[in-house]
Amino acid sequence: MSASDSPRRAGYGRGAAVLSAGIGATGLITFAYFSLASYALEPDSYGDITLLWSAVFVTVSVLYRPVEQLLSRTIADRHARGLSGSEHLRVAGTIQLALGVVFAVGALAARRPIEDDLLGGSSSLYWVLVVAVLAYAASYFARGFLAGHRRFELYGGLVFMEAVSRLMFALAVTVGIASGQVAVALGIAAAPLVSLVVVPLALGRRAPAPSRVAETSPELLDAAARDEPAAEADAQFTLSKGAGFAVAVLLIMLAEQTFLNAGPLLVKATESGAAGAALAGFTFNVLLIARAPLQLFQAIQTSILPHLTRLRAGGEEDPFRRTVHLTLLAIAAFAGAVAVVMAAAGPTVMDLVFGGEGSYERGGLVLIAIGMGLYLAAATLNQAALARGRTRQAASCWVAAALGFVAFLVLVDAEDRVLQVELAYTAAAAVLSTLLYVLFRRG
Repeated sequence: MSASDSPRRAGYGRGAAVLSAGIGATGLITFAYFSLASYALEPDSYGDITLLWSAVFVTVSVLYRPVEQLLSRTIADRHARGLSGSEHLRVAGTIQLALGVVFAVGALAARRPIEDDLLGGSSSLYWVLVVAVLAYAASYFARGFLAGHRRFELYGGLVFMEAVSRLMFALAVTVGIASGQVAVALGIAAAPLVSLVVVPLALGRRAPAPSRVAETSPELLDAAARDEPAAEADAQFTLSKGAGFAVAVLLIMLAEQTFLNAGPLLVKATESGAAGAALAGFTFNVLLIARAPLQLFQAIQTSILPHLTRLRAGGEEDPFRRTVHLTLLAIAAFAGAVAVVMAAAGPTVMDLVFGGEGSYERGGLVLIAIGMGLYLAAATLNQAALARGRTRQAASCWVAAALGFVAFLVLVDAEDRVLQVELAYTAAAAVLSTLLYVLFRRG
């Protein structure tokens, strides 16, 4: 390992550690939000809250995380190559604005189906959804900017402020300061707006100095000095180039949210009335075993993409592979520990956290823990593919696995819908992680 490689690895480790602390606390706070909401509301009202949450986060992750990933990767790559200019920010901002407009038009056109079929006829929940999704456009742009510039303390602060502000609304209902479903739901819309208080701090602080790959790669320094076409092409960041990356990542995000949210939504669609909403809420609670660690993993996911991008820009393949392999080993250990806890005390823990409104099966909880580990491995391998610019190939893997997941839920008429979701999630995660590992091994 070279002397210049050491600070890079230290930077990745420090960024992941800082984000792990902030986002780990965020995950616990998010868990507390749903726990309080579950206790404060009737099962059908709580089920509508989980469906609102699922709809909001399906939408914002599909629409806005592509721009977050685009900014994170592009800023890191340009810093590594010592490039200047702000065209990448203009391009990303244009794409984000266009996506927000598309959502607003679509949401207004489909108001009746969204309000009546998904949100139980509540106009208040509909407007919470619209405001929340539009607010997250700014939040995700800020996240990509902060990640690309390695301002991980502020990134962690942003998501922490978001979670805390959302929790306050559920807490207010629980202690009697406020009441009702709408008061709990308002936290989902207010959270992204409150989180933007960190943006002035980001704009007022100087970004870390670019670490040029030229310092560790004389060949790239010579190429830049000769003004070779490749170096010139890298400096050009056009709308078509940014849109191509964003569209591929949009497909990945759509598949990702299908994994995390299609289960409760399809359960709600196949079961009518209040019983359907309650069963959807129960299924959502089970999948929180997979979803909650994603909050913590977001720290790794956010810091690993700019780190791998810098290594790839410098042609450092061995450190690139080592980083990915070590992350996969850490995920395996974590998932194994969660599976052991679920096997030993899973039903007791779930009853304690969410109340005794349903019967949680031990085997299903262990199955979800295993699926969570496979899914986190796939997410890590996906970041490696994005760092290498293999967005189209990665998108193909995600779409294939997601289609198989949905097909199993729709075409198989299972008596136990919750167990069906658990089996489908774990099997699809296994297929996805295998496909992405094959892509990774191709180098």
